[in-house]
Amino acid sequence: MDLLRELHPQAVRIADLLRARNEKVAVADGATGGLIGASLLTVPGALKFYVGGGIVYSFKARDALFDLPRDAYEGMRSVTEEYALLQARAIRDRLGAAWGIAESGSAGASKHPLGVASGRSISAVAGPEFYQTALTETQSDDRIDNMAAFTRGALNLLEEALIRAG
Repeated sequence: MDLLRELHPQAVRIADLLRARNEKVAVADGATGGLIGASLLTVPGALKFYVGGGIVYSFKARDALFDLPRDAYEGMRSVTEEYALLQARAIRDRLGAAWGIAESGSAGASKHPLGVASGRSISAVAGPEFYQTALTETQSDDRIDNMAAFTRGALNLLEEALIRAG
């Protein structure tokens, strides 16, 4: 897969940053469809920095993966900073990692259930006393291109967060 080959050098840098800190990351992929986790798994020895995660694409998956009460989401909408941060913290805590990354977006080519415009994604990183979000907007309805752009945005955010956290 060309995208995974493209993202592999960045995944190696992220792995090196996590290993240097002796910390691990957990991933909650959304509209990226597993590409964040897959990118990190291109690095040999991923067990040393990657705990695991899942694709959060339905309420059922969200409930099973995060094990949060429904009222934890009260007043929230998907594809917002608040929602992505809740997911990043939840996956981090649920899987016992130091870092959590989550992405929530609308990849396109079909109508989002909440009316979110295609080509919009929010990524969030939750680390030890560290939280950061980033918006990716493509202005496109091309689902595959958007999934790739959202994955790039999420990995950029994770790498930047690890560097900023020292």
